[in-house]
Amino acid sequence: MFNIGDMMGKFRDMQERMQHAKEKLNDIITDAEAGGGMVRVRANANRKVLSIKIDPEIIDKNDPEMLEDLVTAAVNRALDLADAKGREEMQKVTQDLLPPGMDLGKIGF
Repeated sequence: MFNIGDMMGKFRDMQERMQHAKEKLNDIITDAEAGGGMVRVRANANRKVLSIKIDPEIIDKNDPEMLEDLVTAAVNRALDLADAKGREEMQKVTQDLLPPGMDLGKIGF
């Protein structure tokens, strides 16, 4: 029989677990590079860029587009990796709380 109290308790539990998981995402770090390691980007699973390192050898004031492209590529790779790791972590937290087949990724988690 359906019990609204049990459902609300499970919902609160899921909210708490998801909040804890979101906080944990700050500690999941990804690294990516472009240009053979000339540009390195570190990001966390909350999709925040933590640092960008650029080898001074590739800085050419006559060709800023190359550096821009490398930074863009490295940032995108780092954020893609961070997103994938974040989704894995959130799925671990919610897998036993959600109905089979429900994907929180489709609603922004």
